[in-house]
Amino acid sequence: MSFFSEFKEFAVKGNVMDLAVGVIIGGAFGKIVDSLVGDVVMPVIGKIVGGLDFSNYFIPLAGQTATTLADAKKAGAVLAYGSFLTVALNFVILAFVIFLMIKQINRLKRETPPASPAAPAPTPEDVVLLREIRDSLKQR
Repeated sequence: MSFFSEFKEFAVKGNVMDLAVGVIIGGAFGKIVDSLVGDVVMPVIGKIVGGLDFSNYFIPLAGQTATTLADAKKAGAVLAYGSFLTVALNFVILAFVIFLMIKQINRLKRETPPASPAAPAPTPEDVVLLREIRDSLKQR
């Protein structure tokens, strides 16, 4: 089997296509969560903890006196814990949403009524005859 035909067989399998769709949807969903965290959640948290832009919380490691993270990074090394907390919160929200989705899917699977039991197959004729012979021998 040639390399290209083997790759073609691998690429068109259902699992690979499902994975590709999942990655694409996951990337789009990640952007939605990034926007939710960056544009909605973090400004509220920033307001609660002091009214500053949370993504600009940093500790300068090179003695710089910049007021924004971008300026501080230009001047030297910084510990940007605000950006890290934003990404960590982003992850927690994404993990929670995925947990809720999986929980809902599992609940729907449990609620799906089982298929109606199939009617039992008719007893084969030879078995019926053997039973009749057995019963007639018992009567003697």
